[in-house]
Amino acid sequence: MDVILWIIAVVLAAVFLAAGITKLRQPLKNPSASGTGQLGNLSPTAVKAIGVLEVLAAVGLLLPAIVDIAPILVPLAALGVALLMVGAAITHARRREAQMIAVNVLLFVLAAVVVWGRLGPFHF
Repeated sequence: MDVILWIIAVVLAAVFLAAGITKLRQPLKNPSASGTGQLGNLSPTAVKAIGVLEVLAAVGLLLPAIVDIAPILVPLAALGVALLMVGAAITHARRREAQMIAVNVLLFVLAAVVVWGRLGPFHF
């Protein structure tokens, strides 16, 4: 099970690192002009803040366990990912974007598995 938790954490970290970097690299004036339509009417500051949170989540899912310093941060980062996905699902629900909600639910479940596994029977 430990290997499965590592695989899930790596997948989540890759997804959130890519999403975060994409959001951070977008122009401040018009973030939705880069082709990512899901940003909608969010302010450029909000988009950058979400990007920073996603990059921090990616780092928090892996780095503490890799360097074996404060590995309790891994399930806490996964909890942050789960909360981020709740907020994203609410935003997509308001916009009636059912396909994106499905992605949010999948990422939420993966993050919840990491939280459960690392705080429960398979802690570091």
